[in-house]
Amino acid sequence: MAKLVECIPNFSCSKEKDEATYNALVEAANSVPGCTLFDAQTDGNHNRCVFTLIGELSAIEEVAFRLTKVATERIDMNKHKGEHKRMGATDVIPFVPQSKDVTVEECVELSKRVAQRIWDELKVPSFLYEDSATRPERRNLATCRKGEFEGMPEKLLQPDWAPDYGERKIHPTAGITAIGARMPLVAFNINLATSDVEVAKKIAKVIRGSSGGFRSCKAMGFMMEDRGIAQVSMNMVNYEDTPLYVVYEMVKSLAERYGTYIIDSEIVGLTPAKAMIDCAEFYLKAKDFDCHNQIMEYHLLDMK
Repeated sequence: MAKLVECIPNFSCSKEKDEATYNALVEAANSVPGCTLFDAQTDGNHNRCVFTLIGELSAIEEVAFRLTKVATERIDMNKHKGEHKRMGATDVIPFVPQSKDVTVEECVELSKRVAQRIWDELKVPSFLYEDSATRPERRNLATCRKGEFEGMPEKLLQPDWAPDYGERKIHPTAGITAIGARMPLVAFNINLATSDVEVAKKIAKVIRGSSGGFRSCKAMGFMMEDRGIAQVSMNMVNYEDTPLYVVYEMVKSLAERYGTYIIDSEIVGLTPAKAMIDCAEFYLKAKDFDCHNQIMEYHLLDMK
């Protein structure tokens, strides 16, 4: 069995705003044998796209660089506008172990090699974050990204914010990138029946860990301009510590407090099956349910 790693790079462009650049990124994602593009999500409101790739270590390493090269050559952050916070054309490159024989430590070393090459060949600086972080405050992506593209030149001159790779200045058009190893997360959004974005922001403040909410939840409130509704956008960094249904029920309760309700929710990109199975178990009130013994697909995966 090959040693498999997942990579979920986020780019500051969307098919809706720049189809040619989006297509060029898709082409690069499919350009290396041994690496498969499983999913490509694009959002015009956020002006952002998220790819999910799985491949062998060397193939993932090469694809991550090629994608960053395309983004660097084609995306000008001076012209970028979108709801999602961002600091670079290639905003973030996470690496996640996917096979049992791949360790987080191997993904940390992978992140360092990619960061070094991106600086050497593209002159795009980077922060190492999550398990790759060189300082405690850099584990949190939001802390690294604070200031965004526009505020980053000043931030990099602060004593504690020299890039891990590169000089104390951003790439003039591609900005700066966060690169790191982490465990799987679930990108989970909840859409509300209101056009008041302040409601979504208030709910996000209550539920996110940094404000005293759920430890494994990162959340922000956005306006979905194309639908005219507000969204609570979340990254669930540990879906077992804080299950999706717990956050859903809290958002539902808070929305009612503000005189609105949930229209729908969405999963962005791929998600571990267990995160969704846990929701089914909760809402079905399934007594003594054991997914590893009672889900057929788990048995099929174990068959030789």
